[in-house]
Amino acid sequence: MAEFPLDPPQCQMLIVSSQMGCTAEILIIVSMLSVPSIFYRPKGREEEADGVREKFQVPESDHLTFLNVYNQWKQNNYSSHWCNEHFIHIKAMRKVREVRQQLKDILIQQKLDIQSCGTDWDIIRKCICSAYFHQAARLKGIGEYVNCRTGMPCHLHPTSALFGLGNTPDYVVYHELVMTAKEYMQCVTSVDGHWLAELGPMFFSVKETGKSGRAKKKQAAEHLQEMENQMQMAQEEMRARKEAADKKEAALNKGQEIVSAGATPRRTPSRLGL
Repeated sequence: MAEFPLDPPQCQMLIVSSQMGCTAEILIIVSMLSVPSIFYRPKGREEEADGVREKFQVPESDHLTFLNVYNQWKQNNYSSHWCNEHFIHIKAMRKVREVRQQLKDILIQQKLDIQSCGTDWDIIRKCICSAYFHQAARLKGIGEYVNCRTGMPCHLHPTSALFGLGNTPDYVVYHELVMTAKEYMQCVTSVDGHWLAELGPMFFSVKETGKSGRAKKKQAAEHLQEMENQMQMAQEEMRARKEAADKKEAALNKGQEIVSAGATPRRTPSRLGL
């Protein structure tokens, strides 16, 4: 995980994708998450921009919507004109392409397989779930969810592909929360409740109903603590490796300053007998 310049959830997503056979798709999704925003709404053309954006939306997932945008851009030869027509920031997309290549190079260095799952989007959603199961929410009311871990109310953002669906999913995972007048989930994907039970014991109540509420809370708390410890260790390892690399580079630079290339040490002439 420490090899990737990413937060632990995105690292987890990439590593799991190599095991699930969807690395090519997850590479794009993680890269799309690295830029602030790809869509824009010019003044006076907001409704037109919203209409174009809706054409890209995949009802199950904002992550898959990002994948759809990138693939269509690729099919149009990474055209800047295409981006302008679809109200998409061309600079952001070029940055995404650059990040994707960097991450791909790291995967190759780490000897991780890069495979595509084609249009099997359930595999991609499960892979996303593996990275964000600690940021899961369950449906409470119309458009309202509660975080499975904290119980905090959270809502689908109006720009989400899942917003306004007739059949709102029971469980979702999200990339992050945006605090405004309400707590909005940003970049949301619908998931199967049993995936959560499989990937994280803190959600075992989806499967196991025989245990007492106190026992469930205790097990969830223990698992949460273990998960947070692992994330902290991963972050510390990434920091330590970066510091070691910086020190090594600084030492090399210092050595180059002291010993010039091609220089030979001065010797006392032998005729002086010294």
